[in-house]
Amino acid sequence: MRAIRIDRFGTPDVLDIVDVPEPEAGPGEVLIRAVATSVNPVDDKTREGAIGEGTPPLPMTLGWDLAGIVVDGGSSGFRAGERVVAMSHQLSSGRGTWADFVALPAHTVATAPRTVSLADAATLPLPGLTAVQTLDWLAVRAGERLLIAGAAGAVGGLALQIARARGIRVDALVSRDTQAAFARDHGADLVTTDRHALQDRTYDAVFDTFGAFVTDAVADGGRYASIATQAGPVPDLSSRGVRTTVNQVREDGTGLNELTELVDNGSLRLRVDSTFSLQDIQAAHARFRQGSLTGKVTILF
Repeated sequence: MRAIRIDRFGTPDVLDIVDVPEPEAGPGEVLIRAVATSVNPVDDKTREGAIGEGTPPLPMTLGWDLAGIVVDGGSSGFRAGERVVAMSHQLSSGRGTWADFVALPAHTVATAPRTVSLADAATLPLPGLTAVQTLDWLAVRAGERLLIAGAAGAVGGLALQIARARGIRVDALVSRDTQAAFARDHGADLVTTDRHALQDRTYDAVFDTFGAFVTDAVADGGRYASIATQAGPVPDLSSRGVRTTVNQVREDGTGLNELTELVDNGSLRLRVDSTFSLQDIQAAHARFRQGSLTGKVTILF
């Protein structure tokens, strides 16, 4: 079968399509035929060698997101032919999803949304789980005020929609004027590109997707979560009673089921910037690196 692997770090030209043995489903695993996947920032950083310690040994198959068809569900309850989505924590598991067939633990797999294509569904796992897990840590309740910094990005855009579906009041900090319409159209009240327009100590919780560190905006006793691991820890706000974290995504089939339901009931709209074939994986990475994306870069098998 085909797999996208690297045997050295570097620019997108290190991405090779290679022939590797087809996996078999072990105990508690599901064998999935890949239909689509997508490119995430972690894939780009891994390819160029920016992760450092914790990177799986070379050669490695890349990829975190997966949308496909069950080939062998084993004893998991998933049936052959069922449409599914999954996320593999490639850095810790060493299981990349950029391959024709992928065997994953059943607890990482969920039924795919019925109302969108598998190409669209492949945009959901990593950013969706990052969004919902971080919102769960922030424990924002209906009627509370949430600020999302980076509310038009892949994670922030989903977090905005999930929060609104939970009845949370959301304000949005975006990086460009062209992103403001998206945030407004998806339910944000205040939308701004100017961090100085944010009122101090106003928000019950802040979800920081890119290391904005708008810490003055969180209310005393509030919560502040960042997912920008490359930006370092959130400043210590314990003197104000503010809990802080840098949240890292984890495999979670249950969370994917929640996301699937939100897609199918119309609360969560997915975005695709561009679609490439597996043979054009280098071009897909080049598009990702150009930036100014209007959604995820997806890859079809």
